[in-house]
Amino acid sequence: MTVSITREDLSPVELRREAGRTSDAAAARRMLAIALVLERHPRAAAARQCGMDRQTLRDWVHRYNAEGVAGLSDRVHRGGAQPRLSAEQQKQVADWVRAGPQVEKDGVVRWRRVDLQGKIAEMFKVRLHERSVGKLLARLGFSHISVRPRHPQADVSAQEAHKKTSLRWSPRPSLRMPAANRSSSGGRTKRGSASRAA
Repeated sequence: MTVSITREDLSPVELRREAGRTSDAAAARRMLAIALVLERHPRAAAARQCGMDRQTLRDWVHRYNAEGVAGLSDRVHRGGAQPRLSAEQQKQVADWVRAGPQVEKDGVVRWRRVDLQGKIAEMFKVRLHERSVGKLLARLGFSHISVRPRHPQADVSAQEAHKKTSLRWSPRPSLRMPAANRSSSGGRTKRGSASRAA
């Protein structure tokens, strides 16, 4: 159902002028779409021309009717989204990462985001997306690059002894000989004819 534009304080020309003044590109597109509708362009064409679908334009018409030009800007919470984990819960996640998983209990030898996602859901009853877990780890100061996992029964002293006694591999020097029939400058030499032999 089409929503009529009931606000009449700005003409299409004035809406275009406001669109040209604002630094908010999204709000400017919405003003231009409403100006096109006020000029009696088809709504589908006005929406398409301003980078939206007809339903989205309808929603912005509602906002424009209620709030005017100010309603065409996105509502942004300046403080940012509230974290879904408390400071204490975030500290606990950091402790898990520093300590590493317990193989018997956690079933893994190295934390991945999906593993932490499951543990957070189990312990805190909060379901985070894997990307959100990655962002949380970045905020806590952890890099996505980690050391290679070590098997819990690995013998560190035996590994070090093996490193010291194993031979180092190095490439053998090239045994290629210089090609025959080349002059000292590196170019090919012409074979002399038999008639010129002295």
